Amino acid sequence: MGYLGLVPSELFLERPSSSGGAHEAGNTHARRVLIEAAWHYRHRPALSARLTRHSADQPPAVVTEAWRAQHRLHRRYRHLVGHGKRPTVAVTALARELAGFVWAP
Repeated sequence: MGYLGLVPSELFLERPSSSGGAHEAGNTHARRVLIEAAWHYRHRPALSARLTRHSADQPPAVVTEAWRAQHRLHRRYRHLVGHGKRPTVAVTALARELAGFVWAP
């Protein structure tokens, strides 16, 4: 996540223990793709006809795990925004979680 620049930066000017936004270091393209993907979790997950056709060739375990991840990330977005986080901050947090999900075996 540090490679992608999706970790909080430190603000040493005001207080030694305060943290700022994402420090935007690392791979810009990968970070942008993850942020763009995370914006889609604002909407409730739904299966379109096209998505159903594309997922028909995949193993059921993969489809189930992907579906669970979509619901979890949507709930996470709603939770963060519901507790007062700005949508941009919530999306950055989702992009960080998505990076961890993609990276995990």
